This record gives sequence, C-alpha cells and structure tokens, in this order.
Amino acid sequence: MGLIYADIELINADDLALVRRNIIGEEEIKRMQVSMLVDTGSVYMCINESVQAQLQLSVQERRKGQLADGRIVEYDVVGPIEVRFKNRRCVVDAMVLPGENEMLLGAIPLEDMDVLVHPYRQELVVNPDHPYFAQMKLKGIR
Repeated sequence: MGLIYADIELINADDLALVRRNIIGEEEIKRMQVSMLVDTGSVYMCINESVQAQLQLSVQERRKGQLADGRIVEYDVVGPIEVRFKNRRCVVDAMVLPGENEMLLGAIPLEDMDVLVHPYRQELVVNPDHPYFAQMKLKGIR
C-alpha cells in the first residue's frame, strides 16, 4: 500500500471557545486546510512549526517521542486543536515537528473520529458501519 494523504481542517479550539463566549467573532477563528499523511503507526498527531505559528497554538508541555529510526526526541505539545474530516471532528493536542516537516494524522485522532484507511481505494474514509456519526468503542462498561 502506498502513502495515504487526507485533506484536514485544523482549527484553534481556544478560538472556538472564545466565540461561544461572545468574546471574538466567527471571522477571527484561526483555521486552515492542510494535507496530512495518514500514519496508523503514529499514535499522536504531529504538526509543524509553520502550522503552529499560523494557528497561534499555545504550548501545553514538552514531551518525548520515538522516531521511526528509533531516536528519542523531545518536542513541544500544543493545543487544543479541533480536527475536522468530512462529517467528523475531534479535539486533540499535537506534537510540533521542526521546520516544515510533513504532518502526521496518528491513531488517536483516527480512532476518535471513527475513520478508517480504505486499502483498495488508498484513502481515508468515514467508517462505513457508522456513516452518519462517529461511534466509540467503550469496552468494559456494563
């Protein structure tokens, strides 16, 4: 299977909260459309410094992570970010990769939005078992 990219909308979720409280107007919400590599091997969502600056996302903490080559690195974690794909949305934090590095849509937002990689079409799709709404797995609740 080849590389799969998805068109994703990223929104500064703090701005959405300010709109709900009537502190700023809708036109002041910082948002952007990006193409992200769908990476089921990555747990976290990763954006780059350019996107962080444009969305003016606050640093929440610094966290260590392991790269594909095994190296351990430490990067800023920013957020909150509302992530939108088709009729799905979730709110997550993201690690900030240096410079213009390729951004990754990892397992946490994929699971939260209930989306799947379609291997034949090689694209990200909403879960066909739940086409109109995201459905979460709540194992162990009785």
